[in-house]
Amino acid sequence: MDLGYARVSTAKQDLDRQLDALAKAGIPPERIYLDKKSGAGSTANRLGLQAALGYARTGDVIVVHTLDRLGRTVRDTLNLIHELAERGVGVRNLADPIKVDSSNPNDPMAQLAVVLLALFGQMERTYTLERAAHARAVATAKGRRIGRPSVVDPDRLAYAGHLRDAGHTLAEIVAKTGITRSSLYRHLPPRPPEQLTLTPAGEEAVAVVQVPAQLSRGSEPEDGGDGILGSVTWPAGYRPACPRCAQPTEGLRERNARRRGQHVVLTVAEPCGCGVDDQAVDLQAGAAQIKA
Repeated sequence: MDLGYARVSTAKQDLDRQLDALAKAGIPPERIYLDKKSGAGSTANRLGLQAALGYARTGDVIVVHTLDRLGRTVRDTLNLIHELAERGVGVRNLADPIKVDSSNPNDPMAQLAVVLLALFGQMERTYTLERAAHARAVATAKGRRIGRPSVVDPDRLAYAGHLRDAGHTLAEIVAKTGITRSSLYRHLPPRPPEQLTLTPAGEEAVAVVQVPAQLSRGSEPEDGGDGILGSVTWPAGYRPACPRCAQPTEGLRERNARRRGQHVVLTVAEPCGCGVDDQAVDLQAGAAQIKA
């Protein structure tokens, strides 16, 4: 009994050419199995092929339009044909320049044809991937965008960038713009690094750090690594919003850190951990008014 098998790599591709060839070979529709998956992966992921293999019995022949419909690598194709031969199931192609019929395992020319066609199928896939990679590299070098067009409205994306620069959280930006979190991560440019140095031309960078005057300075760690230097806790009833993430703060603390090989002192809000060097004095002034 002949069993037909047709495959395309994606759901957008058309099976009509293969189905027409299988129908002309006399295979009824109920014995034609279909897949819309890449042939480069495991055969276990192709449910149509698995159904055909499960239905095949000794003496049956699996008919394909071209041999590369079974697999896109020499190893996968030959392993599959060998497994079928052990079960007494043959494979026949319809449209390849070299005809294959493995139902007769004693025919050496048929075995040679299988190896050659499997090799040609793998070579074609390799060259296709190389051409596609080269085309993408050329397009990128010329400044052209590759891939499907972006569906994110540029105006909304610009508004999202404005909200982020204003200190809004990502959840708030998603709620205000309607852009998904994954799209924001993909399309928003990264935040510019916080400037900690002033580097005149030809001179070595020197760390410039604002240290709030009211924090009690502790001893610097001997190894120069991370460590808390001083901290302050807000009085009761004073919970100012963090200038960075808008979360309520409970106080400030100083930490040792190293940036670009230089020792710096950073002021961070508690408990969120956002850097607030520029706003620390204002936050402490508010706390002083509460105490007064």
